[in-house]
Amino acid sequence: MKSTPLLTLLGGVTLGAVVLALSVHATGGNDEPPVPAAAPAATAEASAAPSPSPSPTEAPVNATWAGRLTAGTLAISVQNGVAVAYLCDGAAIEAWFQGTAAGGRLDLAGRAGETLSGTFGEGQASGQIKIDDQALPFTVTTVTAPSGLYRATATVRGAQVDGGWIVLADGTQVGLVTVDGVTRPAPPLDTATGRVTVDGDVLTPTRPRELS
Repeated sequence: MKSTPLLTLLGGVTLGAVVLALSVHATGGNDEPPVPAAAPAATAEASAAPSPSPSPTEAPVNATWAGRLTAGTLAISVQNGVAVAYLCDGAAIEAWFQGTAAGGRLDLAGRAGETLSGTFGEGQASGQIKIDDQALPFTVTTVTAPSGLYRATATVRGAQVDGGWIVLADGTQVGLVTVDGVTRPAPPLDTATGRVTVDGDVLTPTRPRELS
């Protein structure tokens, strides 16, 4: 049968459609854009909250407080957290204490069972001394050199000398010195030179770091 021009045209259109369909199938014909790959999950280290920084270590306490009480005069000297205190009436009564000063608290004891406890801050220390079955409240304020607490221990010409001095902010001195077991008011300490003369011998008292 002889093909007509119309049949020839239809056949060409059909063939073109088949070729186009095959081409689209081969190239995965799709007008939608490719889906991007998912981002990798964050690592546990990256997503974890940062660890809190450690609290700073408390600095050792270095301070000196001194003042008058109803029962005498008190000085407390603290060097690197080690506290030494001296209670003295300048006539016959004295007591030495040693302990600690940390975290705003004082905790000291004497050799005969005396205790000194309290708190410190804002330029002062306050608390209570227990001695001879008595409770003595105290409040003393910060002092700076040459005021403060001094002590001298030495053997002079075979005699054992043990003395304590409290120098207040107004320059007043209170102290006792014991020579071979005999106690008497301490001679004045020269705060300019740091020396004192006891029975003709020159001694150099120091700020006590601890009791021997």
